[in-house]
Amino acid sequence: MAMGAADVVPGVSGGTIAFITGIYEELLESISRIGPKTISTLRKEGISAAWKQVNGPFLLNLILGIIVSIASLAFAITYLLENHPIPVWAFFFGLIIASIILVAKKLKKGFTALNIFGLIAGTVVAYFITIATAITGDLSLPYVFLCGMLAITVMILPGISGSFILLLLGAYSGVLGSINDFFSSLKSSDMTLMLSSGSILGVFALGCITGLLSFSKVLNWMFKHAHDLTISILTGFLIGSLNKVWPWKITDEVFIKHEGTPKEEIVPLVQHNSVPSDWAMSTNLDPQVGFALAMIVLGFLLIMVIERFAPKTAQS
Repeated sequence: MAMGAADVVPGVSGGTIAFITGIYEELLESISRIGPKTISTLRKEGISAAWKQVNGPFLLNLILGIIVSIASLAFAITYLLENHPIPVWAFFFGLIIASIILVAKKLKKGFTALNIFGLIAGTVVAYFITIATAITGDLSLPYVFLCGMLAITVMILPGISGSFILLLLGAYSGVLGSINDFFSSLKSSDMTLMLSSGSILGVFALGCITGLLSFSKVLNWMFKHAHDLTISILTGFLIGSLNKVWPWKITDEVFIKHEGTPKEEIVPLVQHNSVPSDWAMSTNLDPQVGFALAMIVLGFLLIMVIERFAPKTAQS
């Protein structure tokens, strides 16, 4: 559920949550087992053997938790980001700072020259992703499929948010809106809305499955053959992503989506970070520094507590 909540927010990665709770490598290993061998086992030995081969109970519980979290929290997190952005971003800023420390502790040989190179490379790549300008425009189903592939590929990386990639691709509002529309249509029995939103979500899910099955094998191989370098790169991703979750952002350019319609929405297109005093002068609003610092500390401590009580067997 924590992974699902993180994945809804543009700037926070569900992969980070998986990593600090000690299930990340098991997750990659389980996903990478899904493939032609699974079908072969299914034919020769039956459903039970195939289910065991792919670590089915683990994946099922994880997927159900993510789905329940996204379905129940999508509206709440959207509301909080729109109405209380500073404390929300501050909370996630604290989460990521703590995550950097915990992920870096996974290095077996410390910061060798190669690991430092991986750390710097990961930081630079993640930083430039965070300052990229979002694409605008309407969504087509083939584009939704591509967005699903890219988002899930990034989503399983600690530090880089799949939601943020969707934001850059111009698909975040469409996908999140489709989730809300789909569940609204179930309550109202609106078949037209159900079909339109359901088709977007179905194609997006298909793209996610395709990307997940492909990229998980690459990451799983990297963990087995270049563990410390992989950890260094992932730590760098976390450091670079801090730029995205800095609480005080000044909007330079906006994009008006569905202009002149009831669904009109103002989407920030280009933003830059600022210190609280400059932010207050630019917006004439309270920068909420004390509240933000408290939320940073809360986010930091929450991650430390999660890591402290994560099952030791999962962390090994």
